[in-house]
Amino acid sequence: MLTRLVLRDFAIAAAIELEFGPGLTVISGETGAGKSLLVDALGFLGGQRADSGMVRHGAERAELTAQFALTDAAPAMDWLRVQEFDDGDECQLRRTLRADGGSRAWINGRPATLAQVAELAALLFEIHGQHEQQALLSRPAQRELLDAYAGHDALVAIVRTHATRWRELAREREALLARGDASERRDWLRHQLDELDAEALDAESLAELDRGHRRQSHAAALIAACEEAGERLGGESSLPLQLQRLRQSLQREVAHEPRLEEVDAMLDSAAIQLDEAAALVERIRSDLDLDPEALAAMERRLSRLQDLARKHRVPLDKLAAQRETLAAEHESLADVGQRLAELVQELDGERGSWREAADALGASRHKAAKSLSDETSRLIGELGMAGGRFEVALETNDGDADPDPNGGERVEFLVSANAGQPPRPLRKVASGGELSRISLAIEVAALGLDAVPTMVFDEVDSGIGGAVAQIVGRQLRALGGKRQVLCVTHLPQVAAQGHAHWRVSKAASAGVTQSEVRALDAKQRIAELARMLGGVEVGDEARAAARKLLADAL
Repeated sequence: MLTRLVLRDFAIAAAIELEFGPGLTVISGETGAGKSLLVDALGFLGGQRADSGMVRHGAERAELTAQFALTDAAPAMDWLRVQEFDDGDECQLRRTLRADGGSRAWINGRPATLAQVAELAALLFEIHGQHEQQALLSRPAQRELLDAYAGHDALVAIVRTHATRWRELAREREALLARGDASERRDWLRHQLDELDAEALDAESLAELDRGHRRQSHAAALIAACEEAGERLGGESSLPLQLQRLRQSLQREVAHEPRLEEVDAMLDSAAIQLDEAAALVERIRSDLDLDPEALAAMERRLSRLQDLARKHRVPLDKLAAQRETLAAEHESLADVGQRLAELVQELDGERGSWREAADALGASRHKAAKSLSDETSRLIGELGMAGGRFEVALETNDGDADPDPNGGERVEFLVSANAGQPPRPLRKVASGGELSRISLAIEVAALGLDAVPTMVFDEVDSGIGGAVAQIVGRQLRALGGKRQVLCVTHLPQVAAQGHAHWRVSKAASAGVTQSEVRALDAKQRIAELARMLGGVEVGDEARAAARKLLADAL
């Protein structure tokens, strides 16, 4: 539900702030005062293309903000959660229109694209009266409204489940067929696996090969280094002997300096380390041998592995993983023929199940379509379109087509505004006033079952008056019992039915015309209704008529 709307430097509105409640809120005012500015503002907040002409003269930008309570908008809350715009049980839409033609939008204070704003706005409110803002002109929306009217959510879910499963199976079948001849593919995979299986590809084997290759490649230098180290650690002038002489020299002086005992202990430990180093060097030297044949064998193996890595377009250390991937595919192709045969049966089964569920859904839709058509046609007549007719047309899909998640028929709302005229698609109706009243009739007949919490009607009473206007007002009030309804009107019969009443006026200040919007109390409301009834000169009769209109509406 829309709870707050703020306009800054928008058209002739310098600063307007409105608080809205549930039920029917009517907005009235003299011609040219800016009644439709509120509707225009919601249009821009709903993603309408930016218009620099809507920026107030002399201002750099217009700023629009709408606050919504989400307690009656579960789909909007889900959308916000999925898109990561959620912020509790309220939502704020904000948009700026710059004088240079640019614009920016925010959802709950976070930058958003116009496409995101439009998606969210469609779940929060719908505006009736402008072709481009009519949710009911969309055939998917028409189908959803009919299904909500029929109350067969379970049937819709069953149809969607079978269609979704059929599509999943069809995609699996296409993927298997896209592989081509499975036997040829298996033969090719077997050849690749044989090449890979001929090599040890585990990480330890590859590491050992690398170590061995580096050892053999540098064998001569390693041998020379070990022999030199052996001489220094074991010869007549070796480091251990020099260390022993140093210790003997120091030990003779220990009696004069006790701390030399600590030095001697350190040197003793160093001597042990030197002995161990000498032994290890000897073992390493004994393991080293110049073996050109072994080196050549290792280089040939490395070359084979590198060729395999290039062939499979993976790093050397990923060959083992590649081998597992190919082995898994080889295994999966073993039963391709059998799986394809199973898929044919499963697809036929799902199609049959879908057809059965779609037929049941179609029967329910036809029954609901007749009821909705009759009720809406009756309401159209009451709303000043005598002889008008509304029809819900159901066109059966091609029987050979793939199972459709939305069922076996397409839904189209048709309308004939006048007697003797053939019904035409609702989206092709030209008159904005007629379109608004038809939309109102549909909404009332469906009791607001399209789940959008806020409905805005702009000049829904255009071209009517008298008793018809009173009926329009009553229907709007009835709809307001199910949804929040905002209605811009110039008829007192409609305005009197509102649960709340705002008046838009304009005045010049410092040579600049500005709009002002004010909530009316009971006394002010009588005065406004009297003005709407009597024009410029408001007499006692007009005020009395205004009181009667309000009394009749309660």
